[in-house]
Amino acid sequence: MNEVYDKLQNCLKSVREKTDFVPEVALILGSGLGDYVKEVSVSATIDYKEIEGFPISTVVGHKGRFIFGYVNEVPVVIMQGRVHYYEGYPISDVVLPTRLMGLLGAKTLFLTNACGGINEGFKAGDFMLLTDHIASFVPSPLMGENIDELGTRFPDMSDIYRKELRAIIKEIAKEEKIELKEGVYLQLSGPAYESPAEVRMCRILGADAVGMSTACEALAANHMGLKVCGISCITNMACGISKEPLSHKEVQQTADRVAPLFQKLVTASITRIAKKS
Repeated sequence: MNEVYDKLQNCLKSVREKTDFVPEVALILGSGLGDYVKEVSVSATIDYKEIEGFPISTVVGHKGRFIFGYVNEVPVVIMQGRVHYYEGYPISDVVLPTRLMGLLGAKTLFLTNACGGINEGFKAGDFMLLTDHIASFVPSPLMGENIDELGTRFPDMSDIYRKELRAIIKEIAKEEKIELKEGVYLQLSGPAYESPAEVRMCRILGADAVGMSTACEALAANHMGLKVCGISCITNMACGISKEPLSHKEVQQTADRVAPLFQKLVTASITRIAKKS
C-alpha cells in the first residue's frame, strides 16, 4: 500500500466522522485573507488538529481550520490557513489538504495567496490572475510511486489554470471595475524573502510574482483532474525592486487593505463558476 495514500484516506475517514458535507468548490485562503469566511453561510468547522495525521499550519495569521458552508448557495470548503513547505513538512503533507478537498467532492480549486511583485508594472495592492506557474524550485508532490487512484503518472500541464475559469474571473473583474493584472507565479521554498539576485533570476525565468505556496497545490489538484484557478494579492514589491526592507507585517497590512475588493471578486467568481460548470 502507498503510505501517502493511506494517510490521505485516514484523514478523509476522520473528516467524514465529523461531517458529510460535499463541497463543489475548494478555496485556499492566503495570508491576510482569512476573514473571507464572513462571506460564508457556515455549516461546519473542523480544526486541523481534530483530523488524525493532518499537518498543522504554524504561520501567524493562519487559523488552521476547514470551513464548510455556502457562498451564494454554492457548497464550498475553505482552508483558513494553508500548510507551507518551509514549515518543515514533506511536500506530500503540504498538498494533502488539497487532495483531501478533492476526495471530499470538490471539482474546482480556487487558490489565493499573498506574494511579492516582480513585474515592474505591478504595485502593492494589485491582484494578479495566475496564467501559469514555475514550480521547479520545490519538490514535486508527484515524486515517488504514483497514486493511481488520484491520477496518471505523467499529467498534462498545458492548462493548469484553466482558460475558461480565467475568462470568468476577468469578466467579473471588468463588471466590478476591479483592476486585475495577469501573470506567471513562481514558487520558492522560503521562509526567507528572496535576495535581489534571486528576484532578478525569477524575472529572467519569466515570473511576474514570487511566493512560497500555491504552485505545488495547483500541481497536485491538476493531477487529480480538478479545475484550478488562482489570484495573487501583490502585497509588496520584491527585494531589489522595492527599496524598503520586507516584513510579514507589511504583507498582512496590504492584504487587509484590499480584502473587501478581494472578497467581492472571489464571491462573484465562485458563484459564476458554479453556474457554468
